[in-house]
Amino acid sequence: MATTPLTLEPAELPTDAVEVGRIADAWGVKGWFKVLPHSSNPEALFSSKRWYLQPSERGAKTFNGTVLLPIRQAKDHSDSVVAWAQGIDDRNGAEALRGARIFVPRSSFPSTSDDEYYWVDLIGLSVFNREGMALGQVRELMSTGPQTVLVLAYEQDGKAQERMIPFVSAFVDKVDLAEKRITVDWQPDY
Repeated sequence: MATTPLTLEPAELPTDAVEVGRIADAWGVKGWFKVLPHSSNPEALFSSKRWYLQPSERGAKTFNGTVLLPIRQAKDHSDSVVAWAQGIDDRNGAEALRGARIFVPRSSFPSTSDDEYYWVDLIGLSVFNREGMALGQVRELMSTGPQTVLVLAYEQDGKAQERMIPFVSAFVDKVDLAEKRITVDWQPDY
C-alpha cells in the first residue's frame, strides 16, 4: 500500500503556546487519531480548532519544525481523546502523526472561574507563607487523587530541595497570577 506524504502547513509556534498532549496512534481507518492529553480535563484540546504540532523528540520524523493542524473534530472516547483533522483522511495519514507533540495557544483555553487555575499558569510562581518567608518556586503540580499538590523547588545549604504543599483552600490563601505569587498558611518545617 503506497503512503501519501503528509502535506502539513508550516507555521510559527505562537508565543503563548502550551504543550497539551501527544498523538498516540491512528484510530480507525478514516483518518482519526488517538490523543494522550497531558491533563485529566483536556478542555484546551476541545476549545481550539487550530493545533500546532512538533515532531516527537524520538523515533522517525514524518515532518520537521512546527506545522498547523486544523481540527475538524475532537471528542472524548473511552479513556482518551480522539480527533480528526483536515487533510488527514486515512489511517496512513493518522499513523504518520504518531508521537507528535500538540500545542495550543494559551489564549484559546476556556476561561476559568475565580478559584480555578490551569496548572500551566501556576508553574514558576513563587510561594511565600503568611509571614512573608519564601518557601520555593512551583516546579510542577501532582494529582494525588482527591487533591492536587504543589511541588516546590528551593535551595537549602547549597543543595536543591523539594517541598510539597496541598493545593487546597485550607492551606492556600491567595494566588496572584499578575504578581506571580502564591501565599500559603505553611511553615518551612512542616
